[in-house]
Amino acid sequence: MISRAPLPRICIALGLPSPEKLMEHACREADAGERFLEFRLDYLPRPEDGLPVIRKFLEKYPDATLLATCRRHQNHGRFNGSIEEEFRILAAAVEAGARAVDVEIESAETPLAPLDLLAGRALIVLSYHNYEGTPALEPIMKRMLKVPASVYKIVTTARKPSDNLRVLSLARAYPRTPLILLAMTEMGFPTRVLCTVFGGVYTYAAPSSMEGTAAGQVTARVLRNLYRVDRPVDSPKFFGVIADPVRHSISPAVHNRALQARRYPGLYLPFLVTSLQLKDFFHLAENLPLAGFSVTIPHKHRIIRYLDSIDPLTKRIGAVNTVYRKAGRWRGANTDVDGIRAPLEKRVKLAKATALIVGNGGTARSAAFTLRDAGARLAITGRNIDRVRALAKLVDAEALTPEQAESRFFDVLIHATPLGMWPNTDACFFRGPIPAALVFDLVYTPMETVLLRRAAAEGKAVIHGLEMFLEQAARQFEIFTGISAPRAAMERAALEALREQEAQLHAHAGRQGGSL
Repeated sequence: MISRAPLPRICIALGLPSPEKLMEHACREADAGERFLEFRLDYLPRPEDGLPVIRKFLEKYPDATLLATCRRHQNHGRFNGSIEEEFRILAAAVEAGARAVDVEIESAETPLAPLDLLAGRALIVLSYHNYEGTPALEPIMKRMLKVPASVYKIVTTARKPSDNLRVLSLARAYPRTPLILLAMTEMGFPTRVLCTVFGGVYTYAAPSSMEGTAAGQVTARVLRNLYRVDRPVDSPKFFGVIADPVRHSISPAVHNRALQARRYPGLYLPFLVTSLQLKDFFHLAENLPLAGFSVTIPHKHRIIRYLDSIDPLTKRIGAVNTVYRKAGRWRGANTDVDGIRAPLEKRVKLAKATALIVGNGGTARSAAFTLRDAGARLAITGRNIDRVRALAKLVDAEALTPEQAESRFFDVLIHATPLGMWPNTDACFFRGPIPAALVFDLVYTPMETVLLRRAAAEGKAVIHGLEMFLEQAARQFEIFTGISAPRAAMERAALEALREQEAQLHAHAGRQGGSL
């Protein structure tokens, strides 16, 4: 008899090379509180060796729900047997205690497929996977619905931001059909959060101690604590950050914690958007829809052409880091200005102070206009002297080569390049002594850069980049929501995210035999 209890919203996908490893990792997840696991039997050299593991695991954790999968090699699984053998293994898994089975559409629609082995005994998750891209989905949905099943699972590969929207749109087109809608790759990550928000039955997560079975999977802890997948908000407003790369951004951790602290019905997501995909991203932003989003490398300048209006200061700077929708129009702002000015004003009188800016990109432009408007006497340096001269001309500053900059001394130094950022943490712009009394590094990953360590060792005052990040993020939050930012909660979230990120990177370096 099939249990009618609803399935949990997060399923941990386990693909291990031996029964012993499968049992070990399944128990580890169950001990951490997870109660819905997928056993990828096709990962085992002999899938039938997973059947005793199912029995043994359920004896130890009788309240757990198991989904058994034995995907054939022809459908990007690892099982080389026939369709008949696949069904016999799945039927045996049900006999061992599995509550649900995943059957790929290619096997199920075969005329001789023995569906009667499973019918009425288990929940059938009928699955379609496309590892190349996201094709037209309506014909695929019609093809799937010809086969009776408990849940219909469609998984594609996201090649552009709008693929997320195309996959999730099936939830609106088939509101009464039990669906799982996902897109693989980092670009498809938003679907892993939004699947359940859009009414999907559940989503998949990677184990806490190893990589998942599909590109783009993250751990259940991230889905549960950061994105509240198991407690989705009704009709949330969507926000996000666009970047390339975006994986290591701490903005989702900080903004989601802020939304939760203020009990604001919103969700903030990371969107991987390459430099040639902004137009496609705006199609997603319009139709998801997004209420606002943060903008970082490499989009701060190029984004302007897609906006309906920007404020006068942002127009002068020529760089946008905040986009929001008001009265149906996309508007741009630059909160980097707040992030740079506020920490400096706590420590130095900027009027008439001498300042050196290192860099010539969007953040450097924000720093240049901020300090010029405050009355500081500016010099700008960087590796690309032509771009340095162009920016210096805009703000009536002195353009210096790196060698010239190192031969001078300034009241304030603002470092606004990616040098020293993960993963290239050993990089530093300056070879000799740091030429300023106060050093402000806008890089915040890692929390303490080589530049700041060297400056502190030389007795210079320092400002960590996290101060800038938090100040600009707080202002963004207020623009997005219209309410005050919970700054203490945002700071705690940022510190937790950075510590976890550093621990993960060090662990990864250790596994690779390298160092960070």
